[in-house]
Amino acid sequence: MKNSTNKLNITLRIAKETELNKFKTDLQEAFRISAEKEFGHAIDEPIPSDSDFEDSIKYAGAIVYQVILDGNIVGGAIVAIDEVTQHNKLLLFFISTNCHSQGVGYKAWKAIEKNHPKTKVWETTTPYFEKRNIHFYVNKCGFKIVEYFSKYHPDPNFKSNQNFDEEDDEMFKFEKQM
Repeated sequence: MKNSTNKLNITLRIAKETELNKFKTDLQEAFRISAEKEFGHAIDEPIPSDSDFEDSIKYAGAIVYQVILDGNIVGGAIVAIDEVTQHNKLLLFFISTNCHSQGVGYKAWKAIEKNHPKTKVWETTTPYFEKRNIHFYVNKCGFKIVEYFSKYHPDPNFKSNQNFDEEDDEMFKFEKQM
């Protein structure tokens, strides 16, 4: 697998304004497929919500990247770069499901790191049920779990009026010291 992963031609390109709706649709489709697989039923609400997506692209220092494999868009990422502290955030990240388990996500993440060499700390979150994501961040990319948000310890940045009544709202926070 390492040989084929090394041969992947992954690049990043900043998304154009005209591509943001397609980016959101592709992101929500990838997240929907994953959630439906985990929960075993159809998901009616988009994940992330349209407002969460809008908040991400408007976040201070946000950069929206398209992940390109051999000239084709196969995923995307939204990062927030703080030029002063260099404590940067991976707000949203997805790879199309037809490209999973091929090393595409790892190569894309390494490209993001390479694009931001001054970063001191990367931070991201993922839902507790996303075992695939947890494995990716911890075992592949070198993140550490630093916090667990639940009804017992709500995320202070969580703006929704939801109140962690369901396990679906529980999240892990990860950090990677560079």
